[in-house]
Amino acid sequence: MELLGDITPDRPLLVLAVKEEAQFLDTSLPVLLTGIGKVNAATALATTLARGPRPAGVVNLGTAGALRAGWTGTHVVGTVVQHDLDGEALARLTTGETFGAPISLPDGGDVVLATGDAFISDETSRARLAEQAPLVDMEGYALAFAAELAGVPLRMVKHVSDEAGAGADRTWREAVAACSRELADWAAVHIPAYRL
Repeated sequence: MELLGDITPDRPLLVLAVKEEAQFLDTSLPVLLTGIGKVNAATALATTLARGPRPAGVVNLGTAGALRAGWTGTHVVGTVVQHDLDGEALARLTTGETFGAPISLPDGGDVVLATGDAFISDETSRARLAEQAPLVDMEGYALAFAAELAGVPLRMVKHVSDEAGAGADRTWREAVAACSRELADWAAVHIPAYRL
C-alpha cells in the first residue's frame, strides 16, 4: 500500500492496484496504490478511509481482462460480482445470510465486472465467467465493498488489457503501458479537479 499526495474532503481519491497502471497519471489528486488482489485492495482502501480525512469520492482506475470476444477499450463499471466466492453455499451453512451479493455502482452503466483472486488462465474458466460478466479483475469487488461500508461514493473505470485465458499474464505485461496511458487520458477528461 502506498498513498501519494494528501487526501482532502473536496477532491476525489484515485485508486489503482500497481504503479504500472498509474505510470502516466499527471495529477495533483491523491493516488492510492493498493497492491494486487482482493485482500490488498480492501485493506488498503479501508485503512485509508478510516484514517481520514475522507475524500469527496473514490475513482478506481485499472486494467481488466476481457472474458468475451470483441471487448476492448475503456469501460465504466455498473455492477461488480465475486467469481471466487460461493455465496449460495455459505448461505446454506449459516442462517441464510447473504455473502458476496453483487454491488451496483451508482455512476456506472450496464457493464458487469467479475472480481476474484484466481488469475484466469484457462479457457474453461473464461467461458464459465463470461456467462456472468464481460470483464474480470482482481480488486474491483473488494474496493466497492470497502467504499460502500464507509459510505464513500465509488466510480470504477477499467481498460481492457488482454483476453483473459491462456497467456494473459504475458499479454498484461506487454499491454499495461498502453492501458495506463488510456486510463490517464480518461481521467484527465472525466475527473473534476484532475489538475489544479
